[in-house]
Amino acid sequence: MQKQQRQQQQQQQQPEESNHAPVSRRQSAYQQEQQPKQEWMPLPDSPGGYPPGLRYLMQVDQLIIKQQKEVMEILIGLDLPNQYVVLNTMGQPIYFANEKSSSVARNCCGAARPFELNITDSSGEEVIHVSRPYRCMCLHQGLSCLNCCKDLVTVEAPPGQLVGQVRQIHRRCEATYEILDSAGDKVLSIDGPNYCHCYCPGDDIPFSVRTHDGEEVGRVSRQWSNLMQEYFTDADNFGITFPIDLHLNVKATIIGACFLIDFMFFEKGGRMY
Repeated sequence: MQKQQRQQQQQQQQPEESNHAPVSRRQSAYQQEQQPKQEWMPLPDSPGGYPPGLRYLMQVDQLIIKQQKEVMEILIGLDLPNQYVVLNTMGQPIYFANEKSSSVARNCCGAARPFELNITDSSGEEVIHVSRPYRCMCLHQGLSCLNCCKDLVTVEAPPGQLVGQVRQIHRRCEATYEILDSAGDKVLSIDGPNYCHCYCPGDDIPFSVRTHDGEEVGRVSRQWSNLMQEYFTDADNFGITFPIDLHLNVKATIIGACFLIDFMFFEKGGRMY
C-alpha cells in the first residue's frame, strides 16, 4: 500500500514540474523581448530657417560614424555597398548612410570608385546627399597633383540644394582638403597625417579641422576598433568633433569629408595607414 501511495504522489508531482519549466522559458523569452532598444535622437526644436534634416546637428559637437559590414561580404570577399550609422555621444542614432554604386565600380575601381551616398533620418527620408565622381588614383594618392586625380565630394541638404564641397588639394606628402561653402569659398581646411607616417595597432589616426589661420577647431579621427575587425574587414569607425555653434551646412559638409577620407584611405584598395 505504501509503495502504491508513493507512486501516486510521484505521478501527481511530475505534471507540475513539467508545467513549471515551459513557464520559466516563456518568461525569459518575454523579458528579452521587453529589453529597451536604442531610441533615435529626438528632433530638436528650431527657430526656423534650417532644413529639418540638419536640425539634428544643432545640439551636437561630436559624432560617431560606424561602418556596418554584412556577413556575406566577409564570407564571399566581394565588395557590397557601404553602410554607416551616425550616432551622437549617447549612442543614439541620428542618420543612416547607404552607398549607391554599381557592382562593377566597387569590384573593379575599388576605393577610387564613384558613388552616391544617401543619408536618411529616423523616418527613412533622405536629408543629406553626398556624391563623388570618379578620380584616378596616382600611386595611392601620394602623387595626386593633377586636377584629374584630385578627389571631390559634393554635399546637398536636402537633396538638390548644394551646401558645400570637399576638395582634395596637393601639399607635398600630406592628406589635405578644403571645406568649401555653396559659393565655392573656402571656410575650413582638413590636414591629415603624412603619407609616409606609420601607425601602430591601437592608434587613432587624426585629421585636423583648421581655420584660415591654422587654429585647430575640430577633428575627423579614424578610431581603432579591435584586431579581428582591423585585419579581417575594412569596416571603420570614425569620430568627428567640431564647434557646437558651427554653421549646420559646414557640419554636414564635414560629415561628407569623413566619408571621402574613409574611401580614399581605409577602404579596400585604398588603405594607406
